[in-house]
Amino acid sequence: MADLTALALICSLTPSPAPSSSELMAQHVLKELEDHGAATSSLRVVDHNVMPGVQVDMGDGDAWPGIREQILAADILVIATPIWMGHPSSIAQQVIERLDADLAETDDAGRPVMYGKVAVVAVVGNEDGAHNTFADIQQALNDVGFTTPAQGNTYWVGEAMQTVDYQDLDSVPEKVASATAGAAQNAVHLARLLKKEPYPAG
Repeated sequence: MADLTALALICSLTPSPAPSSSELMAQHVLKELEDHGAATSSLRVVDHNVMPGVQVDMGDGDAWPGIREQILAADILVIATPIWMGHPSSIAQQVIERLDADLAETDDAGRPVMYGKVAVVAVVGNEDGAHNTFADIQQALNDVGFTTPAQGNTYWVGEAMQTVDYQDLDSVPEKVASATAGAAQNAVHLARLLKKEPYPAG
């Protein structure tokens, strides 16, 4: 029986059911997490009516509160995003903006509600910008209260100005597979440590 849960938020600009390299990368991360004993789930954010804003609930029709409940129930959050113009997708940025509201939300011990949760970032693209994308997302997640493991990211970036996507590859490059496996292993290790020994109350 799984002792940890993981949720992947896939920040592709492409709605389901069309293929998505970000979704494929997220599924590879989730498979590695499952191999280490985590129960996993995922959703493509663009398929849901996530309203712009920086509140926990932006009102009637806002799908974010339901997604947020899934985040709160998970021990590990995976953010999977493509690179656009050298930056995370606009969907990934929207997720970060909505998570910003949780800076003001605390648990029964007075800690930010995202304390104790581990975050992993997965990036795909056929242009430069993977490390900048990690920097943007991981810093934002850390600000909100997530903890990132050592080498807690994985990415694939194809040749610049070409049309080959991650989903077009015949097989996953060895270095990418190794990074994905390492990020998942470290995320599970850290999540178990934090579950056993939570951050102290302020």
